[in-house]
Amino acid sequence: MDQQGQTSIDSDDSKMVQLANGLRGELDALHSPQAQVGDKRPPCPIIIAKVRDQTRNVDNGEYDPDHVAIGPYNYPRPQSKSPHLAMEHDKLMSLDMVITAAKARRPGMTVEVDVYVKELAHLEESVRNCYGNTFPDMTSEQFVRMLLLDGCYILSRLVNLQLGAQAMDDAAGTANAGVLSASRAEALAVVRDVFYLAENQIPFFVLAKIGELTGLDGNDRVITQIAKYALALIRRQKYAVADLVTVPTDPGNLLHLLHMHLKPVAPTISSTTTASGADPEPVRRWRSATEYYFAGVMFKRRDMSETGNTRCILDVKLSSGSGTLEVPCLDIDAETWRLLRNLMELEQRNRETVGSHVTAYCVFMSQVACTTKDVELLMKRGVIVHGQGNNDEVARCFADLCKGIMFDPNDPRCNYLRETCCKLEKRFLSNPQRWMAWLRRKYFNNPWLAVGLLAAAIGLVCAIVQAVYSVLSYKNG
Repeated sequence: MDQQGQTSIDSDDSKMVQLANGLRGELDALHSPQAQVGDKRPPCPIIIAKVRDQTRNVDNGEYDPDHVAIGPYNYPRPQSKSPHLAMEHDKLMSLDMVITAAKARRPGMTVEVDVYVKELAHLEESVRNCYGNTFPDMTSEQFVRMLLLDGCYILSRLVNLQLGAQAMDDAAGTANAGVLSASRAEALAVVRDVFYLAENQIPFFVLAKIGELTGLDGNDRVITQIAKYALALIRRQKYAVADLVTVPTDPGNLLHLLHMHLKPVAPTISSTTTASGADPEPVRRWRSATEYYFAGVMFKRRDMSETGNTRCILDVKLSSGSGTLEVPCLDIDAETWRLLRNLMELEQRNRETVGSHVTAYCVFMSQVACTTKDVELLMKRGVIVHGQGNNDEVARCFADLCKGIMFDPNDPRCNYLRETCCKLEKRFLSNPQRWMAWLRRKYFNNPWLAVGLLAAAIGLVCAIVQAVYSVLSYKNG
């Protein structure tokens, strides 16, 4: 019996030794030169990730394409899911347009489809590294075909391949420059799918490479024209007013291109989070707009300006001493929720690269405008403008905006509005300021009540003076 027990122990020890040797071999392979070569970083460190289920389940339609499916997350193309998706025939026509434009621009060179295929095949590994999934079920032929067709489709819609150089630069300054769609509705659908959706993306350097092969590389014309298109789009939506001369460089994809314009001018970092080691005051959540209003906080619309300190909707400011929260106007339309949700998804996967400014702003708005009365108050102050059905619907959309989002409000690197939230909370908990706010609402909003209160105060002062005078006269005989 003892011999059998000893044999069992020896067998277990032998298995543990094999396990240790196996792990040691895997660790050695991890640090081998071959593994380091295969683990090259992509040209742009923006990761295109799959939207997480806990976020997608809130509103699945905000993340799926309606008109055109782009990238490997939507491969094979789900035609049965949306019959309006662009067919492969449409993308083949775009490829033909690109090759025709390349031949016209390079008459002395032989430009065929195999040139594009070979160049994109060299980029395949870098492109795969730009996704949160390596897509092992897609062969190299399928992956390169997808990149070529999707890239040509986007370029044919956003870059006018038929115009001369100067005309192209002039046309790029308008929001619909270079859109070769048959109708305005189709153009809007293409813009919505290729710009707004986090999953429906291919890396921007793929578009740049196709543009370079097509002969559109003069002064980085493809990058410049698409960047100006994105800027004109976000200006038209009234999300930012950045200068058209300023063109972002090295975007990861088209959604990241929009995100690069949405950064607060001067993010505030709490002075309590210093190297002294003192624990900052914890932040739980924002109060609603009506709660702040009852505590004496006033809301004011903050106008955006290209040269000022308010250049996008994220530039929220608390006026020092006055208790007025200045917020840029958010013009809500059918695409607002879709864009904000997908921008937050971009930040969720790339927090160290792009930050969490949009997420912090969305958390602020979702908690400040979470009820119908909050929306009504903010509309009166000009902070919100919308054309949706009613205020109840807008309040529900705000309340659901950040469901499933991971965000730490106490991290000043993530929450640029943390100090503003702390100041407003102190004001909300201050009883004297709440009493003064109550007096202003109760009496000073009505001029007749204000006059009556003033007369009563004067009468009270006169009565006190008369009583004091009478007492002093009696005392002095």
